[in-house]
Amino acid sequence: AILPAVIYTNLITLALVTVATVFVVLYVSHKIAGPLFRFEKELAEIAEGDLTKVIHLRRKDEVTDMADSLNRMTASLRERLEELQGELDEAAAIAREENASDRLVEKLKDAQTTVHGRFKV
Repeated sequence: AILPAVIYTNLITLALVTVATVFVVLYVSHKIAGPLFRFEKELAEIAEGDLTKVIHLRRKDEVTDMADSLNRMTASLRERLEELQGELDEAAAIAREENASDRLVEKLKDAQTTVHGRFKV
């Protein structure tokens, strides 16, 4: 007489535990997989030369420290590239002022074009 009640209780408990497990797994995977998907998209654009990208995550996401590190790295690269662009611009201006060889002026222009064309800062 008690066997059907035990079976129903076990089935209900199993169903509740299954539903709770599914929700926990979805929640945890969303907290990790979502930011990783965003990283993949943003890093692909950074790899193409867009150093203006900043990775924004929700405060409670699991990998915010990594996002902060990547943002600092991108900012540092951007600053260094801006310095390089300034140095190239200055070198090209000096070369033109001092009537440097056409070959040198052309190479400096090529370097400027390459840096300005490949990177967005």
